[in-house]
Amino acid sequence: MTMAEGSKMTANTYTLVIGDKNLSSWSLRPWLALKQSGIPFTEDCVRLRQPDSKTQILRRSPSGKVPALKIESDVVWDSLAILELLAERHPECALWPQDDEARAVARSISAEMHAGFAALRNEMPMDLLGRLPSPPIDAALQSDIKRVVAIWNDARAQFGSDGPFLFGRFSNADAMYAPVATRFRTYGVDLARYGDDGTGAAYAAALLALPAMAEWTEGAEAEAKFRQE
Repeated sequence: MTMAEGSKMTANTYTLVIGDKNLSSWSLRPWLALKQSGIPFTEDCVRLRQPDSKTQILRRSPSGKVPALKIESDVVWDSLAILELLAERHPECALWPQDDEARAVARSISAEMHAGFAALRNEMPMDLLGRLPSPPIDAALQSDIKRVVAIWNDARAQFGSDGPFLFGRFSNADAMYAPVATRFRTYGVDLARYGDDGTGAAYAAALLALPAMAEWTEGAEAEAKFRQE
């Protein structure tokens, strides 16, 4: 079956391969987009940081990484590629802004998150359930945090008048930045120290208050409890 043929199928044929909900920021991104859009899918969870994790993931995805979206015999790997595919297959969900300028900015900041922010990723890894002391804020990490704050403040100011998210209503750009909001909470980052006028903090709170984020968190808690038993 080709991807073009697959596009004619109903959405409930989607299976999203994800890692641990406490740890896998990349898995959260397409999962959140699917949930927010109301697109039916099933989960296929692979526990990370285990001796056989790579082998288990390779059985599901050629990249050996999560997430991956399975559509019958087809597989799409990489979070941003999955988000783009969902936007193409489900235009009614408006996963990118309708306005040309807003859509261009949304894609740009999503690609920037996809490719950059190495210091933020390395120094503040996702630990959804954790509440941890902040690591030392060196120049690289400070630069990353300031850039995220600037992105959030600018997008909200220019395009966010119709709702609480970066472009008003929820979009793929919000899915890309949701794990960052969890990192800032985990490590107690005071965004005001990095140029936030309150807009970024309010945006992060709106993301974290989503029912879908509560569901993801409940899943992380259930995984942790299961592993303790």
